[in-house]
Amino acid sequence: MTAETDLVKLYSQRILALAADIPHLGRLEAPMASARKRSPLCGSTVSVDLDIANGRITRFGQDVKACALGQAAAAVVGAAILGRSRDEVQRARDQLKAMLKENGPPPEPPFEGLEVLAPAREYRNRHASILLALEATLEAFDAAEAAACA
Repeated sequence: MTAETDLVKLYSQRILALAADIPHLGRLEAPMASARKRSPLCGSTVSVDLDIANGRITRFGQDVKACALGQAAAAVVGAAILGRSRDEVQRARDQLKAMLKENGPPPEPPFEGLEVLAPAREYRNRHASILLALEATLEAFDAAEAAACA
């Protein structure tokens, strides 16, 4: 398989469709917390705003400036994120990282849609961009919890 064929396979119709329809796109007005994560290798960024109540995400907004893979990951995260606990987000991030870096199984529901990114395993330079949405969500969640305890 040529490198060009591999890239075509990587940017499948499903990934491109997800990238074109990202849920909760845009910043929230007066969120409890925000976080911005950037991939130093490619420059992709994801900013997340959220509110939490009773340990669960109640409002969520994201600004995604990333490649199609990062956008697709943000779309799957956005579709599943409301009502999630920090542990669920952490588990999804850890499972996604293992899927990409260790050939592990795809993340469990409700984040099983991240399986579409399995072909990116071979493209290590894309892993950081794919993880941005979950990384930013975890950072924002921690900031929201800290603010609630202050």
